[in-house]
Amino acid sequence: MIILLTGATHTGKTLLAQRLLERYHWPYLSVDHLKMGLIRSGQTELTPLDDEALTDYLWPILREIVRTAVENRQNLIVEGCYVPFDWRRDFDERYLPFIRFVCLAMTEGYIDAHFDEIRARASDIEARLDDGGLSPEGLKRDNRAVIDGFRSRGEAVFLIGDDYGSAITKLIHLLDGEKCDSP
Repeated sequence: MIILLTGATHTGKTLLAQRLLERYHWPYLSVDHLKMGLIRSGQTELTPLDDEALTDYLWPILREIVRTAVENRQNLIVEGCYVPFDWRRDFDERYLPFIRFVCLAMTEGYIDAHFDEIRARASDIEARLDDGGLSPEGLKRDNRAVIDGFRSRGEAVFLIGDDYGSAITKLIHLLDGEKCDSP
């Protein structure tokens, strides 16, 4: 089973991946770690701020990692925001049954009610680069783009709308119902 975990910025993707790692004891690939390794090693001229270009650059690598894990009947959690809206086009019936897609986003109401907490917890799991430009309006724009982009492709988006902890616990229980020991 592959859990492909993506979503809007600051939604707790890394925290969820950490919880899934602890729960399932599956390997976990942070797309941000891969990105920074490629950037710091000089394998690309891209910077951490080149989001769209990074999706185009990283997705072919991630796609092949997912395919390889499925072909080898291995479990893997892949977490990061560089998953294109039309990611399914790259997989056929040999792969799709073994991929659980999870997209996290926050409602505008949640952002309004919890912005200070979102900002305060931004580096709970991983240290972030300068987050000084983070604003409620920017978060709302990013979340809306993620929601609209994935939903326009028929994907479900898991919305965090009230209590973050309860929402993540509910999502983990949903994944528990779909989990299998190996692809």
